Amino acid sequence: MRGMNDECIDLIYLDPPFNSDANYAAPIGSEAAGAEFKDTWGLSDIDLAWWGEIADQYPGLYELLNATRTIHGDSMMSYLIYMAIRMMEMKRVLKDTGSIYLHCDTTASHYLKLMMDSVFGKNWYQNQVTWKRTTSRGDGERYGRISDMLFYYAGDNATWRNQYHEDGLVVAGDRLIPLTGAGVSSGEAGEPWHGYDPAKSGKGRHWSVPKTGTYAEYIDQNIIPGYKDMKGVHERLDALDAKGLIQFSDKGTPNLFRPAEAANTGPKVNDIWTDVALQGDTTDYPTEKPIALLQRIIKASSNEGDVVLDPFCGCATACVAAEIEGRQWIGIDVSPLAYDLVKSRLEKQVNVGEGQMFGNVIHRTDIPGDRKGKKSKNIRHIRYGEQEGKCNGCLEQFPFRNMTEDHIVPQCKGGSDTDGNIQLLCAWCNSKKGGTRTHDELIAILIEEGVRK
Repeated sequence: MRGMNDECIDLIYLDPPFNSDANYAAPIGSEAAGAEFKDTWGLSDIDLAWWGEIADQYPGLYELLNATRTIHGDSMMSYLIYMAIRMMEMKRVLKDTGSIYLHCDTTASHYLKLMMDSVFGKNWYQNQVTWKRTTSRGDGERYGRISDMLFYYAGDNATWRNQYHEDGLVVAGDRLIPLTGAGVSSGEAGEPWHGYDPAKSGKGRHWSVPKTGTYAEYIDQNIIPGYKDMKGVHERLDALDAKGLIQFSDKGTPNLFRPAEAANTGPKVNDIWTDVALQGDTTDYPTEKPIALLQRIIKASSNEGDVVLDPFCGCATACVAAEIEGRQWIGIDVSPLAYDLVKSRLEKQVNVGEGQMFGNVIHRTDIPGDRKGKKSKNIRHIRYGEQEGKCNGCLEQFPFRNMTEDHIVPQCKGGSDTDGNIQLLCAWCNSKKGGTRTHDELIAILIEEGVRK
């Protein structure tokens, strides 16, 4: 992801390791045979530079990780550092109008939620979706764990389309549906229109005019061309009123007329999903998810031609679903088998071969590397992690922002500007060391003054 441009992705779905303390492998003889990964975590699984980057950019998250270490130990903290540094890159590559879904189970869900609040901001949070992934499980003397969850975050003006159950009951006949919703709004949705004040007359309500979803599409295609492109609430109210679609009850309550032919869907999909199961021709890949699950997410939160990213693509279910729904896509995985699986599945499930899609499936194995022979651009983060947040002079702990970069051997005395000659000092120690003293000379002064033993 660090080689990708800023704000180039419309939708991210990730199904990362869950910190399950288990190892996974596909059965021999299956299409995914050879795919395996471990889901156990320790300090050896993280780069110390990540620790410093988190402290620098998200101090609140840094404090959360410290607390996690106290409560759960090194394993959970290591897992969350691994996830956090990737989440920071996802925030960078995701458009401000984009959406992200993180798929997890209860092992680390509470910490992952706080991590996403820190990186994306609590205002981005939209839903926690509960997905019933199986029908039964033993789990000993406790309730069987048969569900996963998805944390759904989205920016302002993110793409959204209501999804509906195809097999639900449909109310027949013409209907009047409410034009207001519960709660007072401070924007245009809360302002009076044609003498009706939703906050006062409606006793604490606001205008809730269809802008997305099936009926909005019906209006746009059959009654008011360009309806979905209208920005203002009152503009849409005026347009609906001009077509005679708004009716006031005897008590003066505004309603919207919906003809029977527009009611062609079942119940709206809400935040508990019990109707999506893994079925059909699967790859037997460890932790494979149903393609219908990804299709629902992609249809709800992206448009045709948008770019979908799955940074833990595994058997490429998200990539295949994106192709089916007419989106562009990028998949990243640690296993080279992912490339073979996505090609095989596209040929079988989408009937797509070489030269028949947005372009050929491009398989890249190169990873952007650090500059050679020069100081690493993230050396301050590396040193902060190695020094455990402590000044290398007085050994006191400081926030990342209070640390200064220092040459152990001054350049005026032949010291190089390379990683091996860089340390972090607090501002006081750096001032005491000056531009001509070596680190050994600084330590001697600190011992003499009783600052360090």
